[in-house]
Amino acid sequence: MTDYLPYGRHIIDDEDIAAVVGVLKGDWLTTGPSVALFEEAVAALAGVEHAVAVNSGTAALHCAYHALGIGPGDEVVVPAMTFAATANAVCYCGARPVFVDVLEDNLLIDPDAIEACITPKTKAIVGVDYAGHPCDWKALRSLADRYGVALVADACHSIGGALDGEPVGSLADISVFSFHPVKHVTTGEGGMAVTDDAALAARMRTFRNHGITSDAAQREKTHSWYYEMVDLGFNYRITDIQCALGISQLSKLSRWIEKRNELAKQYDAAFMGTGVVPLLQRGNIQHAYHLYVVRCENRNDLFVRLRTEGIGVNVHYIPVYLHPYYAEKGYAKGLCPVAEKAYGEVLTLPLWPGMEAADIERVVQALVMI
Repeated sequence: MTDYLPYGRHIIDDEDIAAVVGVLKGDWLTTGPSVALFEEAVAALAGVEHAVAVNSGTAALHCAYHALGIGPGDEVVVPAMTFAATANAVCYCGARPVFVDVLEDNLLIDPDAIEACITPKTKAIVGVDYAGHPCDWKALRSLADRYGVALVADACHSIGGALDGEPVGSLADISVFSFHPVKHVTTGEGGMAVTDDAALAARMRTFRNHGITSDAAQREKTHSWYYEMVDLGFNYRITDIQCALGISQLSKLSRWIEKRNELAKQYDAAFMGTGVVPLLQRGNIQHAYHLYVVRCENRNDLFVRLRTEGIGVNVHYIPVYLHPYYAEKGYAKGLCPVAEKAYGEVLTLPLWPGMEAADIERVVQALVMI
């Protein structure tokens, strides 16, 4: 039987295992030195001053929105084509997500569609680097500055990417990353919020730790037991075990992104002249290729056929407002027609650094019946 080929997966080597074992043999399993080292490494990669590690990308979004003061009565502009967490974290804050349509060719948030959705209640604009392609952050920054609202980058797909030579993570007021196992770098589960604003970083650090102003390691250093809860926070802390794995994984990120781009180019070449249409790259970007997404007719039939042949295709995403939870809140079909049309056509193909040319050929042959 042919091996199953997933759409994405983690790669763990002996260096990663040794890094984790080193923490397990040490004194700190959480709130210890590996957390700070991981934060420093991600901040350097993103070209920013501050990074706040948490236990998921969703937690990072919640921390970011909270730090920006988003709350009841506020509205936050988000793209329709994203994972639900982008909007869910807005709801966690008691605010209302306002869904905006996406560009036809790459499914990134459409800057021209945002302006009509901005009201006096708008507190932030959130761009999502769908599939690893950076948004038009210059256009989004211009809109945010014009209307005096915050700009957030949901960069959970795009760590290691860049726009006009500027690294992803440095393009918004706060950017967030995910370290889920199918992402570029994994900590098992985990996330990070990065920013150049010291006050925002401090608020996120407090929020991830129950709203308490110091953690156990800080109190250990000062020989103090005393702490204060100044905010209603959450336990969004990440462990040193996870961060040790993340530090080790980061050392491979650049070559993994290079491999992802090589594989994507093989797909691109193979689909020329077929009915399978890859998403378009726009502008001077470094694509991170978390996902390789194509558009095709008879998507549902193709999905079943490829899954039957052991090829783990997927669909990213159902427009968020079509989920039952949001439908019950009054969001209706027809709100974002470009995203809805794309949803019926998109297919995510296998793409991860452990794949080889023969795997690409297998997927292509199964998809276009060569």
